Amino acid sequence: MEISEDIDLKKVGLELMFLTPEKCQRPEGISAVELAKCLDMPIDTVKKKLKILLDREIIRVYGINPKLWKFDEYKFQKMDEEDDVYRLLCNFDDVDFDRYFSFN
Repeated sequence: MEISEDIDLKKVGLELMFLTPEKCQRPEGISAVELAKCLDMPIDTVKKKLKILLDREIIRVYGINPKLWKFDEYKFQKMDEEDDVYRLLCNFDDVDFDRYFSFN
C-alpha cells in the first residue's frame, strides 16, 4: 500500500497531532496500547504506523516500558512538503475534526 493512501497511518498521525495534554494520562505522551484502544485498531497495526512516523522523525518516544509517543510539531513543520507522510497528514478532506476538538 502506498503511504499516500494509508488510512491507518493517517489516523495514528492525526490522533498524535491533535493529542492534547487533557487526553493523556502522562505529559510525555500516550502509549501504543492506549492509542490502539482510542482508535479501535489492532496494537500491531498501531506499532507499525508509529515506526513509520518515528522513522520520519515527526514523533518522539519517551521511556522503555511503556514507551510513550508524542507528536513533534517542530520537526513536522520542517518536513519537506513533497514528503508522502507530510502530504497525507495535511490532507484534511475526509477528517472529522469533532473527533479531536469539542466546540462548546
